[in-house]
Amino acid sequence: MAKMSSIQNNNRRRRLVAQKADKRKRLKEIANDLKLPAEERFATRIKLAEMPRNSSATRIRNRCEVTGRARGYYRKLRMCRNQLRELASQGLIPGIVKSSW
Repeated sequence: MAKMSSIQNNNRRRRLVAQKADKRKRLKEIANDLKLPAEERFATRIKLAEMPRNSSATRIRNRCEVTGRARGYYRKLRMCRNQLRELASQGLIPGIVKSSW
Protein backbone atom coordinates (compact mmCIF):
# COMPACT_ATOMS: atom_id res chain seq x y z
CA MET A 1 0.00 0.00 0.00
CA ALA A 2 1.29 3.43 -0.91
CA LYS A 3 1.71 6.16 1.66
CA MET A 4 -1.53 7.99 2.33
CA SER A 5 0.23 11.33 1.88
CA SER A 6 1.25 10.37 -1.68
CA ILE A 7 -2.30 9.39 -2.54
CA GLN A 8 -3.71 12.59 -1.02
CA ASN A 9 -1.15 14.78 -2.82
CA ASN A 10 -2.10 13.16 -6.09
CA ASN A 11 -5.81 13.69 -5.42
CA ARG A 12 -5.08 17.32 -4.58
CA ARG A 13 -3.28 17.66 -7.93
CA ARG A 14 -6.28 16.16 -9.74
CA ARG A 15 -8.62 18.69 -8.17
CA LEU A 16 -6.29 21.60 -8.99
CA VAL A 17 -5.93 20.47 -12.61
CA ALA A 18 -9.71 20.30 -12.99
CA GLN A 19 -10.11 23.70 -11.34
CA LYS A 20 -7.51 25.52 -13.49
CA ALA A 21 -7.97 23.62 -16.78
CA ASP A 22 -10.00 26.34 -18.57
CA LYS A 23 -7.65 29.19 -17.66
CA ARG A 24 -4.57 27.13 -18.59
CA LYS A 25 -6.13 26.17 -21.94
CA ARG A 26 -6.95 29.80 -22.81
CA LEU A 27 -3.44 30.97 -21.90
CA LYS A 28 -1.85 28.20 -23.98
CA GLU A 29 -3.97 29.09 -27.00
CA ILE A 30 -2.90 32.73 -26.77
CA ALA A 31 0.77 31.84 -26.20
CA ASN A 32 0.87 29.54 -29.22
CA ASP A 33 -1.02 31.86 -31.60
CA LEU A 34 1.61 33.09 -34.07
CA LYS A 35 -0.75 35.79 -35.41
CA LEU A 36 -0.42 37.78 -32.18
CA PRO A 37 2.57 40.05 -31.45
CA ALA A 38 5.56 38.53 -29.68
CA GLU A 39 5.20 40.83 -26.65
CA GLU A 40 1.65 39.69 -26.01
CA ARG A 41 2.59 36.01 -26.37
CA PHE A 42 5.54 36.51 -24.02
CA ALA A 43 3.34 38.20 -21.41
CA THR A 44 0.93 35.27 -21.66
CA ARG A 45 3.80 32.81 -21.16
CA ILE A 46 4.76 34.65 -17.98
CA LYS A 47 1.16 34.41 -16.71
CA LEU A 48 1.20 30.71 -17.52
CA ALA A 49 4.47 30.26 -15.63
CA GLU A 50 3.03 32.04 -12.58
CA MET A 51 0.23 29.48 -12.28
CA PRO A 52 0.72 26.70 -9.70
CA ARG A 53 2.88 23.86 -11.00
CA ASN A 54 0.44 21.26 -9.77
CA SER A 55 -2.26 22.67 -12.05
CA SER A 56 -0.50 21.02 -15.00
CA ALA A 57 -1.97 17.68 -16.06
CA THR A 58 1.49 16.16 -16.50
CA ARG A 59 2.05 16.32 -12.73
CA ILE A 60 -0.70 13.75 -12.09
CA ARG A 61 0.55 10.24 -11.38
CA ASN A 62 -1.56 7.23 -12.36
CA ARG A 63 -2.18 5.20 -9.22
CA CYS A 64 -4.01 1.97 -8.46
CA GLU A 65 -7.55 2.56 -7.20
CA VAL A 66 -7.24 -0.30 -4.71
CA THR A 67 -3.77 0.14 -3.20
CA GLY A 68 -2.42 3.46 -4.49
CA ARG A 69 0.58 1.73 -6.11
CA ALA A 70 2.12 3.88 -8.85
CA ARG A 71 3.98 1.23 -10.85
CA GLY A 72 2.64 -1.59 -12.98
CA TYR A 73 -0.54 0.39 -13.69
CA TYR A 74 -3.15 -0.76 -16.24
CA ARG A 75 -5.03 2.24 -17.58
CA LYS A 76 -8.04 0.32 -18.80
CA LEU A 77 -8.74 -1.19 -15.38
CA ARG A 78 -7.21 1.62 -13.29
CA MET A 79 -5.34 -0.81 -11.06
CA CYS A 80 -1.86 -2.23 -10.61
CA ARG A 81 -0.73 -5.61 -11.91
CA ASN A 82 -0.69 -7.18 -8.43
CA GLN A 83 -4.32 -6.39 -7.70
CA LEU A 84 -5.33 -7.28 -11.24
CA ARG A 85 -3.88 -10.78 -10.84
CA GLU A 86 -5.35 -11.26 -7.39
CA LEU A 87 -8.86 -10.11 -8.32
CA ALA A 88 -8.79 -12.00 -11.62
CA SER A 89 -7.81 -15.22 -9.83
CA GLN A 90 -10.78 -14.76 -7.50
CA GLY A 91 -13.05 -14.21 -10.52
CA LEU A 92 -14.03 -10.68 -9.47
CA ILE A 93 -13.13 -9.00 -12.79
CA PRO A 94 -15.63 -9.88 -15.55
CA GLY A 95 -14.13 -11.14 -18.80
CA ILE A 96 -10.71 -12.00 -17.37
CA VAL A 97 -9.83 -15.63 -16.75
CA LYS A 98 -6.46 -16.96 -15.69
CA SER A 99 -5.19 -19.05 -18.55
CA SER A 100 -3.88 -22.58 -18.18
CA TRP A 101 -2.78 -25.08 -20.82
